[in-house]
Amino acid sequence: MPASVKKVKVPVKPYYGDEEMEISFPASWEVNVCRMNGHDAPPLTEAQMRKAFANPIGSKRIRDLAKGKKEVAILFDDLSRGTPASVIVPFVLEELAEAGIKDENIRFIAAFGAHGAMNNWEFTQKLGADIVRRFLVYNHNPYENCTPLGITKFGTTVAINSEFMACDVKIGIGSIVPHPYGFGGGYKIILPGIASIDTIDANHARLKHSPSVFMSNFEENVIMQDIIETGKMSGLQIKVDAIMNLKREVTALFVGDPLAEQLEGIKLARKHYATKMVKDMDIVVANCYMKANEMVLALPIAAPLLSQKGGDMVVMSVYPAGQICHYFGRSFGKKFGGRGWSVPGPGSRQACLPGATKKLTIMVPYPDRTGADWVVPYELVNWAHSWDEVIKDLESRYGSKARVAVIPDATVQYFPEALERVCEPVSD
Repeated sequence: MPASVKKVKVPVKPYYGDEEMEISFPASWEVNVCRMNGHDAPPLTEAQMRKAFANPIGSKRIRDLAKGKKEVAILFDDLSRGTPASVIVPFVLEELAEAGIKDENIRFIAAFGAHGAMNNWEFTQKLGADIVRRFLVYNHNPYENCTPLGITKFGTTVAINSEFMACDVKIGIGSIVPHPYGFGGGYKIILPGIASIDTIDANHARLKHSPSVFMSNFEENVIMQDIIETGKMSGLQIKVDAIMNLKREVTALFVGDPLAEQLEGIKLARKHYATKMVKDMDIVVANCYMKANEMVLALPIAAPLLSQKGGDMVVMSVYPAGQICHYFGRSFGKKFGGRGWSVPGPGSRQACLPGATKKLTIMVPYPDRTGADWVVPYELVNWAHSWDEVIKDLESRYGSKARVAVIPDATVQYFPEALERVCEPVSD
């Protein structure tokens, strides 16, 4: 079990400085820091990155696939994912240059599914200022300009971004991390990434209740199978997927056929993001970092650590932009929301606190009252704007004795022992 500590540093503010925040606890408390196995894995060198591109998995090199072709689309994920795309893109462009592709024939498309559109500052944070100056960068629109491609064996009617479909070289950049629907990476850059809202709805809403759909499961996962079939229909040729440490540094890179490289990457990801579980905690502090703007992902990860007698869950989201706009899974009024959202009440996902949680505190230094809409009804939340507020409240109730678990990034870590206890998956 991790050693007891008085102070703990957790990563905060991805893309906004990527800082560390120190949180403190009474010296008499037992504090367990639950770090994932790969939290301090060393970043790849330039030579190691180049080697990954020179030895793709299950496909030709990008330069060979692009030779003699003209129009190139490069997909990238948004700020709800930790992928440091700006570090990866230069190697992709190097390959395209070797194939004789000109800048004016390359465009970047933000593949964020049903998330809100990105602005130019966000493009720059993700891709780097030089890329935004040199190339056309587009947002995906899930409601318009999607090309019908057919129906999957699961009955999902597929329509994919038309600008992407018009290109003859199709590349994606992303990362492999555990997800309530299995794993990120691979063809997820297509579905939900650049799929129509109807396709996203058919995949997410209809298939998520299958017993095969749960955190870190990939094989026999019906949502993943549907995504793979859709991705193959789209013609995505190359995917570049990163695995990252808790500084958002690339520690492993998988390049190649979208399914082949993802399968290889998942082997490492299962070990890299796995975290030793502690049980029967009075308090669980779930920090949100790589997906700080999707704090809903932290709750099912943190809940199994609490004592069955009940305890406190503290979710930390230190992120200036707040929670993402999510056209599928969030509210747009007290009684109105996206297709994957339901009005809080009996039978809804937001009806009660998760697991054995007696009190849920959400610490957000920045105003974001509606940010709880895909977690629980906001009136069930104890809102705090600083760690001082949080610890003062906890000390007043626990006194000199408490067992605490701190999860440095509950949005990408997972506890293999607790998978069967994770509650119903939430939307992308």
